[in-house]
Amino acid sequence: MTILPLRKFLAAAAVAACLPFAPHTASAANAANLPDFTDLVDKVGPSVVNIRTTTRISSAQPNLPPGMDNGDMSEFFRRFFGIPLPQSPQGQSPRGGQGGGQGSDQDSNPPDSGNDSEQSSGVGSGFILSSDGYVMTNAHVVDDADSIYVTLTDKREFKAKLIGVDDRTDVAVVKIQASSLPAVTIGDSNKLRVGEWVVAIGSPFGLENTVTAGIVSAKGRDTGDYLPFIQTDVAVNPGNSGGPLINMQGEVIGINSQIYSRTGGFMGISFAIPIDEAMRVADQLEKNGKVTRGRIAVAIGEVTKDVADSLGLPKAQGALVSSVEPGGPADKAGVQPGDIILKFNGQSVDTATDLPRMVGDTKPGTRATLTIWRKGQTRDLPITIAEMQSDKSAKADQKSAPQPKPSASNALGLSVVDIPSDQLAQLKIKGGVQVDSADGPAARAGLQKGDIILRVGDTDITGAKQFAEVTSHLDPQKMVAVLVRRGDNTQFVPIRPRAAGQK
Repeated sequence: MTILPLRKFLAAAAVAACLPFAPHTASAANAANLPDFTDLVDKVGPSVVNIRTTTRISSAQPNLPPGMDNGDMSEFFRRFFGIPLPQSPQGQSPRGGQGGGQGSDQDSNPPDSGNDSEQSSGVGSGFILSSDGYVMTNAHVVDDADSIYVTLTDKREFKAKLIGVDDRTDVAVVKIQASSLPAVTIGDSNKLRVGEWVVAIGSPFGLENTVTAGIVSAKGRDTGDYLPFIQTDVAVNPGNSGGPLINMQGEVIGINSQIYSRTGGFMGISFAIPIDEAMRVADQLEKNGKVTRGRIAVAIGEVTKDVADSLGLPKAQGALVSSVEPGGPADKAGVQPGDIILKFNGQSVDTATDLPRMVGDTKPGTRATLTIWRKGQTRDLPITIAEMQSDKSAKADQKSAPQPKPSASNALGLSVVDIPSDQLAQLKIKGGVQVDSADGPAARAGLQKGDIILRVGDTDITGAKQFAEVTSHLDPQKMVAVLVRRGDNTQFVPIRPRAAGQK
């Protein structure tokens, strides 16, 4: 046994005496700063439901050869393949018993009866909106379902009636026949802050009442859908869809809807529909069974910094009009491809995704005002909002026509030709030239043969001769915005003209 000198022993004893207390003190301090979700889960948990859906499949047995019954067929499979007769879709043998067991005296689904049986098609989550049985979930949870079943935390199961579905926002409302149910408290998603703790409750992989927690990692996330999403790092997996996202006050502030994943499972980012948007949809679904939205009949795109600079916009904002539906509200109001919509009814359009939400929330028939940017100036256009129907796209059948001799390549690297009058009428445009070939700056910008040049800077193009005149005066030190139509879409393409002698 090693004996330490007294001084070293006392020093070692002092350190040893401190060790049990220092980590404990730090741990206690850290624990005091961590959130406690237990009361929140006790409060909201009973309001979260499991949703499973089924579809009907035909249970009719395959036609057997003449003179052969089920017993003969079973013996055939047993003797020649060493296996029993394949079971019916619902897991029953042809004689009506459970697969692998003895047959019953009566078939529950006799052969050729034509009866349908239910097959599970999906599992998701939802939450109770009201004590009389209204339940909110995702549209993709109940899409194409023949039957919807809602299971409460007390294990009671109800067959639900579909009240309405809105695919654009991925919101659905179903109704069960029950009363005195524990409804959730709806919060205000506009007050949500990045970095705030949030909790998800749902049924990932069918595991009911699973609780996961994390923080809000971003707000207003544009994923290309109709709504801006709440982004979190809460673990959300298949089956969580339709479940609530809850703040620390026990209020629902979102519906868990999507995940970003390369594997199909959670990878650290999930998205929830803001509850204020979802409730607007749910109210219409409960009252009318559908959602009514406004439309102005334009296709739009983002305004990049290069486009904004070349057009003289103070900053990159608004929605760039790429096409206008003939005869639609925007067409009647005088909106043109290449216009940039800066405001809708006085409300600023910061990004292109803002405009569909503003217009969609406007009641059809309402008179509104569009503030647009065109040729370096703003102007207000009165417009009457129409009702959104099924998605439509205006298509122009562009037929090839004899082409005049192309003009010489210019500072933009474009050879262009005039467009015959009949093709102009067919395309519903008043002027422009068609690209015969592109090289240099135009080719690097992505222009190609067949594109139509409608405007260079603020100058409308009327023909090949005028186009050559306009491009001859371009400053190679400044970007120029070229309005290009390709197919049904129109957009500005920033190009820097080349100087004489450059390629």
